[in-house]
Amino acid sequence: LLPRHVAIIMDGNGRWATHRGRPRTAGHAVGQQAVREAVYGALEIGVPCLSLYALSTENRTRPADEVGAILHLFRAGLDMETEELWQQDIRLRWSGTPEGMPADLLRSLRRTEHATRNRNALTLNMCVNYGGREEITRAARVLARQAADGSIDPETLTSHHLAAHLHQPDLPEVDLLIRTGGEMRTSNFLPWQSTYAELVFLDTLWPDTDRTHLWRAVDTYACRDRRFGGARSSPDPVDEPGVPG
Repeated sequence: LLPRHVAIIMDGNGRWATHRGRPRTAGHAVGQQAVREAVYGALEIGVPCLSLYALSTENRTRPADEVGAILHLFRAGLDMETEELWQQDIRLRWSGTPEGMPADLLRSLRRTEHATRNRNALTLNMCVNYGGREEITRAARVLARQAADGSIDPETLTSHHLAAHLHQPDLPEVDLLIRTGGEMRTSNFLPWQSTYAELVFLDTLWPDTDRTHLWRAVDTYACRDRRFGGARSSPDPVDEPGVPG
């Protein structure tokens, strides 16, 4: 079974560079090729949606030269004349907040989003200046304003109302969330969308990954029994009492 939406926390760029005695920015530059590998890997097996955690709101507290290097790489990747990815049938979406983002980068984002809006093979959701709690807070703020002006009854609100005000409400929920670099946490990445995601943690640092790492993670996902809080369709002969799920 192929996941509809794969999300990746691309962790390990800085450590990759430090282990080699190079500046952290070098790791981010090498990590760009790993991004292409992941995108091509998703295209080749037919994953319809891929979200990549490129820069979190918390990352903005890192040294200015490192943040600047990440944004520079992202800006270069939006150039449809030079970036090879845009020769493919890929639609760009952006999840994040504009606050603190350079104006020229925002213009490039919107330009590439618009130019690729009718493409169908893969939706590439780049999460830049993104924080999951902030995304949910912004959606709640919209609903609070609607309740205050009387356009919506608070008693009728459901989770669907809040989900409609997230950055990309039309994208499917995350089926598979992958984190590289050996850490085992989700770090404020798509918390609402990943509520029932299968998690795969890889020890490999992001610059050392290629499309086969994605494929193996998808194979792992395909072997999981996804019950969404329900019981197994075919219970094991011995089921331990008290085990959640």
